[in-house]
Amino acid sequence: MTTVEANMDEKPEAERMTSAKKGREEIPTFTHSEAMSTAQDMITGLIMNDPLLHDLDPHVTLEEVNSMIALEYGQAMVVNVRRMDGEIVPIVVTQKARVIDLKHAIKRHFTLRQMRTGGSTHISWRYIWKRYWLSFNGEKLADDNKKLKSYGIRNRDSVTFIKRLREK
Repeated sequence: MTTVEANMDEKPEAERMTSAKKGREEIPTFTHSEAMSTAQDMITGLIMNDPLLHDLDPHVTLEEVNSMIALEYGQAMVVNVRRMDGEIVPIVVTQKARVIDLKHAIKRHFTLRQMRTGGSTHISWRYIWKRYWLSFNGEKLADDNKKLKSYGIRNRDSVTFIKRLREK
């Protein structure tokens, strides 16, 4: 028996309970924001050291991680979206994605990008989809419920924003 155990046996039960309570009181407490910050730092460290996920943003969302894993296992594809200004934005969608799923993924991408860069401009997606089409090989992606594969869109293909003409 060690000296500590011997001393514990010599103390009365009430005194040992008081010592245990004191031990619990000395545990540092965190506020919610401190705990979230610590958890975020730990997750960031794990992501930076993972060979599959190391190229993700340090403030990655669970959805982005799941998309990258699905992409790695062939369950998702990248659709390159060419904006009117020439910028090409890679968007990850599932293999069975419909046009509406691509539109939602585009919205998510730009919302996250704006949040991460500290932008405060409001984007009206209703206005964008009213004024622009998505197009692939000259064909408008007009039916939101049609699958991307039925338009012939495969992994790494490019989809372009084109301005809608006014209808009379």
